[in-house]
Amino acid sequence: MNKISVRLADWQKDNADIRRIREAVFIAEQHIPPELEFDAEDPEALHFLALEGDYPIGTARLLSDGTIGRISVLKDWRGLKVGDALVNAVIVEAQNRDLKQQTLSAQVHATPFYERLGFRVVSEEFLEAGIPHVDMVRDSRDFA
Repeated sequence: MNKISVRLADWQKDNADIRRIREAVFIAEQHIPPELEFDAEDPEALHFLALEGDYPIGTARLLSDGTIGRISVLKDWRGLKVGDALVNAVIVEAQNRDLKQQTLSAQVHATPFYERLGFRVVSEEFLEAGIPHVDMVRDSRDFA
């Protein structure tokens, strides 16, 4: 297995790879309607690609208000710390942009993963696209 790396992506140039990953994870596996998966915030967001060698295997996005989302890793690469590398890269970029607080809506089953990365649950459980979620926050000042 090659080394996993994460880089900033370009929504236009890397669109096919970002879409391929998100379609596989969210639309095919989790049955989220395509019209909910891709939205008007995508062109304005910062996107990230996790790669094994040159092959894109995961993606995430960061909105200008510090909201992290669309974190997805292809099935064959789960459990290999790709998600950790991806989320940590997004956190570093958020901090570099002086976004002291990062927020996300986590699928309930994934809350232990995000808690390990410094996020804490700040809401009751709710349904988003038919999947149980909670809102989570990470305040960089807590880690300074």
